[in-house]
Amino acid sequence: MATHAFLNGFRLWPRTLGARLFLILLAGLAIAHGMSFTVLFFERYTAAKSVMFNTLENDVATSIAILDRLPVDERADWLDRLDRGSYRFVLGPGLPGNPTLEARSAEIASKVRAAIGAKYPIEVETIPGANLRLQAHLSLSDGAPLTIDINPHGVMPLADWLPYVLAVQLALLVLCSWFAVRQAIRPLVNLARAADTLDPNVKTPRLSETGPSEVAYAATAFNAMRERIAQYLEERVQILAAISHDLQTPITRMKLRAEMAEDFGDRDKLMQDLGEIERLVKEGVAYARSAHGNVEKASRIDLSSFIESLVYDYQDTGKDVAIIAMSGGAIMTRPHALRRVLTNLIDNALKFGGSAEIEVQRRADESIVVTVLDRGPGIPDDQLEAVLKPFFRLEQSRNRDTGGTGLGLAIAVQLATAIGASLTLRNRDGGGLVAEIAINRTAA
Repeated sequence: MATHAFLNGFRLWPRTLGARLFLILLAGLAIAHGMSFTVLFFERYTAAKSVMFNTLENDVATSIAILDRLPVDERADWLDRLDRGSYRFVLGPGLPGNPTLEARSAEIASKVRAAIGAKYPIEVETIPGANLRLQAHLSLSDGAPLTIDINPHGVMPLADWLPYVLAVQLALLVLCSWFAVRQAIRPLVNLARAADTLDPNVKTPRLSETGPSEVAYAATAFNAMRERIAQYLEERVQILAAISHDLQTPITRMKLRAEMAEDFGDRDKLMQDLGEIERLVKEGVAYARSAHGNVEKASRIDLSSFIESLVYDYQDTGKDVAIIAMSGGAIMTRPHALRRVLTNLIDNALKFGGSAEIEVQRRADESIVVTVLDRGPGIPDDQLEAVLKPFFRLEQSRNRDTGGTGLGLAIAVQLATAIGASLTLRNRDGGGLVAEIAINRTAA
């Protein structure tokens, strides 16, 4: 329970792989850089501290001796010469302080006492303030008070340009981390995009096989897999087409023999069954051919004239097919495949709704949507995608007039894909079905 609560509470962890790698890489480099900077800073501080102590031991006694021998009126002129950055001399009693010393202050005080010796008794006090500051008070031979003002923070002053250097280094870390993650993630993103758009029936460019050996190997394996899938599907479609085609001959012979045979009680039923088998075989052949609908050459057609001609053909045979909106235009497509798609959808609308309405609209993205509407019973929402699959029938009977073969919409989907379009179904408000074909004007 505690682990689960921790994971739920840990919401700052990014969801994408690229963001995670970037965060891990940047954090690792930043920590390593911080550790290196800390080590260098500590080493420099230690070295500067050692130099300060050596200066105290070597120069303080000499400086005090010089000030002690100088006339009183000349001592002030020598103060700047004797200034060492970490400490300086002040003529006078100095500032009041706290005689209690911490460990670091006591170490500095001991170095000062050792450097001066017993000749000049001193008192070391801590001066209140934000930074550590000490003052050592002593008296020269003539009784003049002298103060040594010690500022350990002046041992290693930070340069003004150092923060800018650190900012530039952090910016380089971010840039290099982002570039490294981008180079590592890009092949994976390309592979995922290629897998997402994988369609053996559509000719898409092969995945680039350049780059590092691991990336090239993965791309080569993916391309080979796609080719094998396309080959397997093509073989299965060819088998279906061959079987369907070969069945037509014996079925025709059986129908002829049944017609030429003497009348018997089940002759009409046998002829009806043979007719059903023949229609199913023809649908199988049509489905197999639709899988290779892209073999038709694309040509430019006027969509309005094309659909009007199709509708007039239906109206000439007495079918209730009408155009309710038309805003087409010239498109590049495969006319026979598009005609077969529209014919299948209109036939379904006439079969289940008794009438069909066609609407053509142009979208802002230059695609054209052809919609076939009917007032039939519609399709349950949970089966709108299933009906697009081969041999799926909402009505499970074997009756052609009610159940059908289950291949009409599957053929329409195959041909729509072949011409670079997409077919979607949805239920119509007020009852009925809406079938939409979204056509890219330059997809074919």
